[in-house]
Amino acid sequence: MQMNKYIYSFNCDITERELCTLESKYIFNEEEKNKLLFSNIKVDPSSSAFIRNRLELISCSNDYSTLINDIKKESICAEGFKIEYLVFDGDTTEYTDRLNKLRDIGYSIEGEPDYYKPTTTYALCYYEGIWYFGVSIKNNIDWHKHKQKPCSFSNSIGVNIAKALVNIAAKANKEKKLLDACCGVGTIMLEACFAGNNIEGCDINEKTCNNARENLSHFNYTANIYHSDIKDISKRYEAAIIDLPYNLFTSATDTEIVNIIESTAEITDRLVIVSTSDITNLISNTGFRISDYCSVSKSGKKNFARKIWVCEKN
Repeated sequence: MQMNKYIYSFNCDITERELCTLESKYIFNEEEKNKLLFSNIKVDPSSSAFIRNRLELISCSNDYSTLINDIKKESICAEGFKIEYLVFDGDTTEYTDRLNKLRDIGYSIEGEPDYYKPTTTYALCYYEGIWYFGVSIKNNIDWHKHKQKPCSFSNSIGVNIAKALVNIAAKANKEKKLLDACCGVGTIMLEACFAGNNIEGCDINEKTCNNARENLSHFNYTANIYHSDIKDISKRYEAAIIDLPYNLFTSATDTEIVNIIESTAEITDRLVIVSTSDITNLISNTGFRISDYCSVSKSGKKNFARKIWVCEKN
């Protein structure tokens, strides 16, 4: 049976549903369906806030007995392994039956299991009439530590959005040179550095630049941060992220927003823009074509939402 190499499972809050879908489109060139996505593209689940698990497939079959025989033929030898059952949409397998199936697989693997500190975690799942078995890699959520960064703004974007912006800008290519054009205290840069992306930042505010440097240093990350107006940056980048100023102290006028976008357009052909107000018309007047858009609301605040535009130069 022909199969993709990986099954990715997703999890997100309803307020971030659109962003999760948009991110998967730029990572995998297709959108997730029923919180699942089958792909041949290998991605570290921890590079995204929404990818819960990656299952690297070893075998699959629409017949369970055939699957077990195929697993035995693999002659898997693993000391300290663990087996889990992943429940996907539409799977009505009873709990007792799941345990029995896990036991079948356990007997098909040579080695002693370790349920507490496994060296390898295998998983079984059932989706749309087919049984799948493979190596399971979870999102390790180490990036949650960034929520305790030393310097922060109350209105800074959350780490979930920051991680998605990086993935959308880079298209899952860590070699692409990215610029965080209004980096603030470095929330986006932290997530890019964690995932191993090639990113630099700049900000016109010297204090926030110093805050961003302190945040990166606190987590032992290294990246260039320039205390500079974006119009004075001459290096070229393959994509830029612009989280436009919007709070009480650093809000930007329409003229300033256009200047920021037009100045960034001088050094890149691709932008991912974030704003709390609708600036569609302003973007259209700066020589960029809007290729994608989504909105992310804030839990408990119905009237507050961040709008995200993916833009390409005309």
